Amino acid sequence: MENTNKKKRTKNDHSGSLMLLLTALIWGLAFVAQSAGMKYIGAFTFNSARTVIAAFVLIPIIFFFRRADKNERSRSISLKYTVIGGIICGIVLFAASSFQQSGIALTTAGKAGFITALYIVIVPVLEFIIYRKTSAMIWVCILIAVCGSYLLCIKEDLSIGRGDLLVLICALFYALHIMVIDFFSAKNTDGMIMSFIQFVTAGIIMLICTFAFEDPNIKSLLSAWKPILYAGVLSSGAGYTLQILGQRRTSPAVATLIMSLESVFAVLSGWLILGEKLSPKEIFGCILVFAAVILAQTSPKKRSTKTEDKNGKKIKTKKTDS
Repeated sequence: MENTNKKKRTKNDHSGSLMLLLTALIWGLAFVAQSAGMKYIGAFTFNSARTVIAAFVLIPIIFFFRRADKNERSRSISLKYTVIGGIICGIVLFAASSFQQSGIALTTAGKAGFITALYIVIVPVLEFIIYRKTSAMIWVCILIAVCGSYLLCIKEDLSIGRGDLLVLICALFYALHIMVIDFFSAKNTDGMIMSFIQFVTAGIIMLICTFAFEDPNIKSLLSAWKPILYAGVLSSGAGYTLQILGQRRTSPAVATLIMSLESVFAVLSGWLILGEKLSPKEIFGCILVFAAVILAQTSPKKRSTKTEDKNGKKIKTKKTDS
């Protein structure tokens, strides 16, 4: 029985890792699509279109998987936490994608991918703010990432590009997005329905912003239909859903490490498809940021484990390595 459970956990870990690896590849290529889309339409218009498409794409997928997966149908789902989690994820996703899309219009796809990957280092910082603890190695990683970001983003006149700054703010919201998903994944939520609710929530806010701050038209939307379709179907619909399902099957440390590979895919796709180039200083900055990302996720971290009695009262707290 123990061997069976162990094999089941291993299978879940592998499937979760594959989901997150595919997510990283999809997101890395998405920077090219997002950069191309900004030539025709504004940030809110692009994001509202891709988000609405993602929500519609998920409807048949949800029905298909719910019918095919007997374990999912038999599992007791918390509707309350699924709805709340979806709404909160949608609000955070709106903020993250809005800053990212606005920043991509003012910087390269490769640089945007690497700066976005800073969310992997920001997560431990947020954990420190919330739990008031983090390891010395994490602080070393943060210092390395800051140095790398300086080389990558700061120009010769010691100014930072506005696009780079917007993408950096986006990384903060994506870090928060990961933490929200981790929190609600432990609440017995339905991952696909939560993903659908987040897209509906984000889509409504984005549509309001689109008509309030931009002037969308059919001609511009049709000109950008290829980037919108990729971002809507794959980057949003498939990517964020795979993230939620993958994080359910994988530990946070491994999950964030795998997703950090989107920065590598972003630079490679920008080089291969868009012909973007980085200076030696910027390449070294990329290397430092990626090294910090790897170290931050491979270093052991102490985490508190709380044990509660049947009434929900905490009775013991211990520290474990993760």
